[in-house]
Amino acid sequence: MEKPDQLRELWRMQDALNQRIGVMTAAMPEAEKVKWLLNYARAMSQELAELVDSVPWKWWARYQQFDEQNARVEVVDLFHFLISMAQVLGMSADDVFAAYCKKNEVNFQRQENGYRVKDEQDSRHI
Repeated sequence: MEKPDQLRELWRMQDALNQRIGVMTAAMPEAEKVKWLLNYARAMSQELAELVDSVPWKWWARYQQFDEQNARVEVVDLFHFLISMAQVLGMSADDVFAAYCKKNEVNFQRQENGYRVKDEQDSRHI
């Protein structure tokens, strides 16, 4: 049996979960897109806070321990919401992969050139 494309499979699984919850990301009107992008951004913010709480960041507290297992769960939770955001924007796994590759190239070019000045136009082609 051939192994499925993992990124496309994540997209398929997240779409199924969103539909099960009642969020139909395909062909959303603009007002719904705005609503769900904000919902997902807020959810990601919370998941990021939970990730931070998995590491001993309180330099004044000695009782803290690194909870790597929970940190991994929080990273996966972030993926759920990030994929949902991409789907709200009509982005497929292929779209995200292509945009990532282009943006990665821009980031390398920025580093190559010292990235001393922000160029608002260098990502317009993505």
